[in-house]
Amino acid sequence: MLEEIRIRGLGVIDDAVLDLAPGLTVVSGETGAGKTMIVQGLGLLTGGRADYALVSPLAGRAFVEARLVVPADSGLAKRVRELDGDVDEDVIIMGRTLSAEGRSRAQLAGRSVPASVLAEITENVIAVHGQSEAQRLRRPATQRDALDRFAGASVAEPLVRYGQVYARLAKVRARLADITGRSRERAQEAELLRLGLADVERVAPQPGEDVALDAELRRLEHSETLLRVARSAHGALVSDPATGEDVPAAAELVGSARRIVAGDAALDPALEELAGRLTELSSLLTDVAADLASYAAGVESDPERLAQAQERKAALTALARAHGTDVDGVLRWADTAGRRLLELDADGDQTGALAAERAELTAELAGLAERISAARSAAAERFGAAVAAELAGLAMPRARVEAAVGHRDDPNGLPVGGRTLAYGPSGIDDVELRLVPHPGAPARPVEKGASGGELSRVMLAIEVVLAAADAGATMVFDEVDAGVGGRAAVEIGRRLARLARTHQVICITHLPQVAAFADRHLVVRKADDGSVTRSGVVALDGPGRVRELSRMLAGQEESSLARGHAEELLAAAAADKAALAQP
Repeated sequence: MLEEIRIRGLGVIDDAVLDLAPGLTVVSGETGAGKTMIVQGLGLLTGGRADYALVSPLAGRAFVEARLVVPADSGLAKRVRELDGDVDEDVIIMGRTLSAEGRSRAQLAGRSVPASVLAEITENVIAVHGQSEAQRLRRPATQRDALDRFAGASVAEPLVRYGQVYARLAKVRARLADITGRSRERAQEAELLRLGLADVERVAPQPGEDVALDAELRRLEHSETLLRVARSAHGALVSDPATGEDVPAAAELVGSARRIVAGDAALDPALEELAGRLTELSSLLTDVAADLASYAAGVESDPERLAQAQERKAALTALARAHGTDVDGVLRWADTAGRRLLELDADGDQTGALAAERAELTAELAGLAERISAARSAAAERFGAAVAAELAGLAMPRARVEAAVGHRDDPNGLPVGGRTLAYGPSGIDDVELRLVPHPGAPARPVEKGASGGELSRVMLAIEVVLAAADAGATMVFDEVDAGVGGRAAVEIGRRLARLARTHQVICITHLPQVAAFADRHLVVRKADDGSVTRSGVVALDGPGRVRELSRMLAGQEESSLARGHAEELLAAAAADKAALAQP
């Protein structure tokens, strides 16, 4: 339930706090005192659309905050924790801030969240019913949902499975449509992939082959140069007696220097160290010379191999150019293309299985839809009678409500009972609430046959009928008593009191007959400057309630006649509430 609401800078409300309690809380006050701003604030807390024109020009920013008390082990508290919010001693803090510049920010349990999260969190715990909210009753989905709530498990249980099958059938149909509808494109794609893969298979490139082949081609194309260089370098390091030259080479010169230094190296450690380095250098030159000789022996001119390498290089270059990459890139494409080709080939194999699954799901969906429709039809008459019984006391004594469950033929629909019917995520039924204002009048859809005030009373009647379905929720009513008075007003108060036995009910009212049923009565008063401050929201005690009801009755708080009538109203309401409490 809502424990407290704080509003700042919204309309005429400067800074006000409403302390709430279980049962029926009535909020009254002079016209223009800001009572409707309370409903507007609650609308913001439940994720409603922000109206920035309501932001007080003096404040420049409007702020609404509420303390919502929920069981610590409830699904709602668990959901808030999933959002990393803090649930402190079973209390969830919600807030919404509007700026005059047109910015909105929502907070939940210490976290900034989108306004849609507030709507999700409060969807099943706070219901705001005003003239505007009652307009929801004009929507076919709202009317169907009301009937489903009344029907209970007989609709709710098969509807859960229906939703699962409906979603799966939609996916299967979309998959089949994609496969069959794009069969030509898929065939063309598969053919292109096969041609590309055939080219790759024909050339059969190896990873890094183009790089290795470039190196080999350079050696083959420059074999004479490489041989000459190797032999010349070898001759510079080691003398070759076969040449007939008597000029010592680098290895012999270093060896001679090593021998000269080594002879007297023992005389000085520094010289000995140099002798060692000459020994290392001599060994290194000898090794390099041997490697050059080996390299030269391996260099050969092979025109046939050169021609083969050039031909292979041309094939690899053509393949890589066709794919706009190198050989490794071609191999990566071939891997991806192979997997894609398997998918495309598998699509044809899937068609039969998907068609069979579609038929199976369609049959199951039709059975569930028929079961749901039968449950709705069975509940419709009882629902209409129950709502009409409540309307009898709400200034609509001869009104009757019908809940019509109908179907529409659709050649592309669901085969049910020998017909092909339009269907959707909630079944095959078109549910329409129809209002018969008096005997002999035609039944008309409530969205066409009911005024705004009548819609509010129909909504109240429905909520009373459905009260057991969502016990514990907070319900807010604004102008539900519009256009009524006298005994009808008493009946509205009585029904709100009945609703308050299982719900927290907050009602904004101008009618003393309704206010008399309050468990807690708050009055909103303006300050001298026309604003509503913290001290302007007062919880009334017994004498205070008598004075406020007197004002509401006659506009005069001290009128003895009005006070007597007010006391009579309070006593009658107390007696009615005591009777309601009897088992």
